[in-house]
Parts: sequence; structure tokens; C-alpha cells
Amino acid sequence: MSSESLVVAVVGATGAVGEEMINVLSERRFPVGQLVPLASERSAGRTLDWQGEEITVKTLTDTSFDGVDIALFSAGASISETFAPIAAAGGTLVVDNSRAFRMTDGVPLVVPEVNADALKCESKIIANPNCSTIQKVVALKPLHDAAKLKRVIVSTYQSASGAGRDAMDELREQTVSLLNFREVKTKHFSRRLAFDSIPQIDQFESDGFTREEHKMIFETRKIFGLDDLPVCATCVRVPVFVGHAMSINAEFERPMTLEDAARLLGDAEGVVFHEDPNDFPVAADAAGNDDVHVGRLRLDPSIDNGLVFWTVADNLRKGAATNAVQIAEALLGMGRL
Repeated sequence: MSSESLVVAVVGATGAVGEEMINVLSERRFPVGQLVPLASERSAGRTLDWQGEEITVKTLTDTSFDGVDIALFSAGASISETFAPIAAAGGTLVVDNSRAFRMTDGVPLVVPEVNADALKCESKIIANPNCSTIQKVVALKPLHDAAKLKRVIVSTYQSASGAGRDAMDELREQTVSLLNFREVKTKHFSRRLAFDSIPQIDQFESDGFTREEHKMIFETRKIFGLDDLPVCATCVRVPVFVGHAMSINAEFERPMTLEDAARLLGDAEGVVFHEDPNDFPVAADAAGNDDVHVGRLRLDPSIDNGLVFWTVADNLRKGAATNAVQIAEALLGMGRL
């Protein structure tokens, strides 16, 4: 099939990430001949704008992928576990944004700037990493190539949009309620998020870490191919609508000067490096674009070969939708589409 007439499905098309996937497909001029937006029965029948035309969202079923070349999934792990194998069995390439297949042997976990070669495999399912993992490994990649990672400690400050549109609405409603001295209602978060922070993202595991923190640990190891890399993460939800931030402390096997680190980050694909310490990036700088912004670069005086830096990125775009589309572009470039 000609790349100019690819049939592309978006599963979860009415969600925050699904809508962003459709926007990014258009912005990046991915060769879509036909767009197939799919969602639950509740959202079916809605219309979405696609390059100036109104297209109707269809109900996701077992037969939704007939004739579909590639499907971008962003509808949660349970939906992916059910429908991604069905799509793949019928010959559709799947890029899945959920946690369902990320740690599955034989399924590549890909950030194109970091490990695009992992796409040279036979798997019909490709996993899109966790939003914060993507941001972290893009920033670490050029430094790792130069000096090899030895240990990573990260603390995240993640926006409400990472929990979906309903969570963003809850933050908005809580903020309005507080400012108007009304009762604050909490549904999607374990505590009130407005004007506070919550050191819990996803459920707690038996070791005291949350599932989100486990993702940051195990996905980083898989992407870099370093099964024994020591990684420790603390993930915090903050009252920001879009854009994740994090503080990264990285230890390397070989020494690296601050000047060399700055040069590597400045030259890195997908990175905007803020060299002036007064020009540190914040979530608002990242919202709406596809770059990983890095600033506040310092030597870590507590260890040998250590660096500390700050990074922000749009979690809906580079942390999800854009990375998925970049994977599709890489598959196309490899001739797998």
C-alpha cells in the first residue's frame, strides 16, 4: 500500500491524549489516507475535526481494524490488552500508549531519539513508554553515550493531565471551590490537589513505591538495555494542568566536565538546553511543543562523576502523542508500513 494512503486508527480518540494524537498526525503531515477514530460506545457518534472535515467517532469492536495499517492506542491497559492483540493478529501495526506491553519480552519499548533500532524486529506491537520515562531518557541519552550511566535518582513534579481530562477538570473545580470558600470535592486524586502536592501517582506496590515509580525504574532499564542500572524515583502530582517537570541526579562511570555536558545537551536531538541558570525552563515553556527542555545543569559535589539538572516537557505531546507518531514515522522510514 502506498504510504500516501495509509489507514490510521486512533483508539481512545476522544481522550486528552487521543485528541492530541490526531492533532500531531496532522501537524507532522503523517501520510494519512483515512483516519479511523475509535472509542467506547459512550463516545461513539461524536464528531472530530480532521484537516477541516468532520469525521465520526466509531465504536471500538473486534472488527475495527479490518484494513487498518497502523493503530495508535491510548485508551488504557485493559482496552489494549483486549484489542491490541486482535489488531496485530490481523496485520495492523500497533503503537500502544498504555502500560500493558511495556515490559513484555519481545515488545520493543521505544523513544525514537534514544533507541529507534529496537523497531527492527518482528513484533506487531510497539510500546510507548510512560510520559515521564520518555522525558527522562531523552535528556539522559547524550550524557549516557558519552560517559555511561551508573546510577539515576529522579523526583518528578507531574501535572494533572497525566491522569486524564477528568483529573484536569477536578483540579479546575477544586481551585474554583477554594477561591470561593466552597467545599472541595476529591474523586480522582487521593488528596486535594489544588494549592498542594501529592506524593502518590498510581497505586502503591508492596515495596512502598508506587506503580508510576516502578515504571520510571524498569522502563529506563529496558530502553537503555541496562538491566542492573540502579534507578530510584519519587513521583509527585502537582497543581499544574499540562507539563511534567523533574529533577534528575545522574552518576556516570566516566568523568565529564560541565562544559562537555552542556555541549552534549545543546546538540542533542529533541532537547532544548537552557545554559543561562536564570533562564531555567518551567512547565509553561514546554506546553504545546515537542521538546524536552533542560536547565539548571550542575556538577554534583557529593559524588564523583555526578550531574544534576532540571527538565520539563509536555506530557500530552512528547510524553505520549508525539512520541507515538514519531514511532509511526520511524516504522514508515524502515519500510515496515
